Amino acid sequence: MDRLLDLAHRLARFGAWAGGALVVLAAVVIGVDIVLRELFAFSIGGASELSGYVLAIGSSWAFALTMLDRGHIRIDSLYVLLPVRVTAALDMLALVVMLAFVGLLTWQGWHVFEQSVQYGSRALTPIATPLQYPQFLWVVGLIYFLMVTVLLLLRASHAFVTGDLATIRRIAGSRSGEQELEEELDSLRRRREELGA
Repeated sequence: MDRLLDLAHRLARFGAWAGGALVVLAAVVIGVDIVLRELFAFSIGGASELSGYVLAIGSSWAFALTMLDRGHIRIDSLYVLLPVRVTAALDMLALVVMLAFVGLLTWQGWHVFEQSVQYGSRALTPIATPLQYPQFLWVVGLIYFLMVTVLLLLRASHAFVTGDLATIRRIAGSRSGEQELEEELDSLRRRREELGA
């Protein structure tokens, strides 16, 4: 199952990079549109609409990577003071709650996409984008986020049953300040090595 998590992490990283590239592209298009409007009183049209689609698509794909990297915001003031078994149970509960939320979000997103396909919905803008295309990419990102959450819950459940509480903390626990600092220092060391090499 750890191999599946590694594969999921690689796919999530690719999705997040692709979403980030789309955001950069949208920023360039908006910048060009602003310059054209200011200098030539001409607009590309639809730049803000497209940037909204990009934000939704990029975010949905980044959710899975954030989940795998344990980057979602958690309030852990009491968490760090509790016994390991209790924190493991809380981590499991957090995964179950996240699964319920992501499941509902994905289900509703699918219905929005399905209705757009059924009715041939288009944006009420000058470029009248067929909504099913950006919504499809958005929903696929949500489905992937749901799959990653299920995979994490299955792996954590197996670890909980076998008493491997360290694995639960590693894949689903809240990162401590020390862990975040160590990860940043490791990242800086790698960058220095790459630049020095």
